[in-house]
Amino acid sequence: FVSSLFLGVGKTTLIQKVTQALKSSGIPIDGFYTEEVREGGRRTGFDVVTLSGKRGPLSRVSSDSSTSRREYRVGQYVVDLVSFEQLVLPMLRNVNHGSGAEKKICVIDEIGKMELFSQAFIQAVRQTLTGSGTVVLGTIPIPKGKPLDLVEEIRSRKDVKVFNVS
Repeated sequence: FVSSLFLGVGKTTLIQKVTQALKSSGIPIDGFYTEEVREGGRRTGFDVVTLSGKRGPLSRVSSDSSTSRREYRVGQYVVDLVSFEQLVLPMLRNVNHGSGAEKKICVIDEIGKMELFSQAFIQAVRQTLTGSGTVVLGTIPIPKGKPLDLVEEIRSRKDVKVFNVS
């Protein structure tokens, strides 16, 4: 797992470059990464992009400060949980239920506050990490406030190596 305290240090860029190198070597790889969405030079949200080329919104800046009951927020961003789950969960289930004969690599960029609103995602990540035929290449944040349970669980696993980037 790749970890960083700050936004914009290149975790996703690093993951993308490693993914391209693995793909060009013919290694079976699937997964997703998150990408900034910018309008007029201003970040307006994040998209989820699967390695098979599907894309959908993860979050967008909210125009109002009122919070409805079913709204998931991180700072100024409202998380589109339905879009996230529709893109990511089928891919993770496919990785988890593939043939056990060949080692697969699963890219998970990232396991952060926005993604962790999804209980189904948490369960799928745990299944992927315990799957014997899958190697996970992922990103996690360094906690700045209250630690995120799944992130700390991953960080403390004996079979996980964390690289801090700056």
